[in-house]
Amino acid sequence: MALTICFAADAGIRFGVKAGLNVNNLHFDNSVLDASNRAGFTGGVMTEVMIPVVNIGFDLSLMYTRMNSRDEITTMDNNGVLEKDEINAGKNFIEIPLNVKYKLSLPAIESIVKPYVYTGPSFAFKLDKNTLDYWKSKTCQVAWNVGLGVELIKHLQVQASYGFGINNVAKNFVDAQKIKVKNNYWTITAAWLF
Repeated sequence: MALTICFAADAGIRFGVKAGLNVNNLHFDNSVLDASNRAGFTGGVMTEVMIPVVNIGFDLSLMYTRMNSRDEITTMDNNGVLEKDEINAGKNFIEIPLNVKYKLSLPAIESIVKPYVYTGPSFAFKLDKNTLDYWKSKTCQVAWNVGLGVELIKHLQVQASYGFGINNVAKNFVDAQKIKVKNNYWTITAAWLF
């Protein structure tokens, strides 16, 4: 028990709240579908574990995330005329990012400003049922995050990351085409750690 308490004190375990916005863009591998960037939001809780001597650690978050998209589908009517339909959609997720973090040591100013870099996987589990008629999405989306941040006054962390979509998020389309869709997104957040 004493060893656990000693490790926790040395390791720098902190908890906090986190909120921000995301801008996602669905990438289709088919020319009849297109999507444009749309803003959403995210918020939740996080924990950070750092090993002070080497300034390496990790953070784990549990976030509610809303991702919006505007999709454009091109179809051909019975007369051979191309038609474009625009659909605005939003999906709600529970997202769990786990990042390895390295904080740069700047002795003269690190109590005020401490920059850091991080990377790691993110797992987003869809909360909504499929409501779009033309395509159904999978329950889980996986991404790999790469980001930069700065810690201010030892409590406020402001960061920006890019998530590279790893898996195909499309379950199937109404015309049973095998179309791959990857969800890439920018996220900007602020967290307050206690």
